[in-house]
Amino acid sequence: QVQLVESGGGLVQPGGSLRLSCAPSGNLYSIVTMAWYRQAPGKQRELVASINMRGDEARASYAEIAKGRFTIFRGNRMNNKYPVSLQMIFLKPEDTATYYCNAQDDSGATIAWGQGTQVTVSS
Repeated sequence: QVQLVESGGGLVQPGGSLRLSCAPSGNLYSIVTMAWYRQAPGKQRELVASINMRGDEARASYAEIAKGRFTIFRGNRMNNKYPVSLQMIFLKPEDTATYYCNAQDDSGATIAWGQGTQVTVSS
């Protein structure tokens, strides 16, 4: 099993930036792709960005809502894969949502969701 823990949400003014992080635990070998989704009140959950977790080369994919403003990346100074982070800049009020981390296996099936972290963009 895989467990995902998100962090980094909060309140930010329009034009500001935030970085979300997702730290997985458990059977990490089963994770092939990790992604960030978001869900605003009254709306369906939507994909923001995804990144591959196998291999040395990181390949990211973005939804239109994220292109040019959001960057998904993996790893830090101590680990070249985890956590998986979402750097968001030039945030807009319409980016307000609960952001969820997602892990998928090699068939594309979801194997875990995080608990969600709230991002509120407001002046």
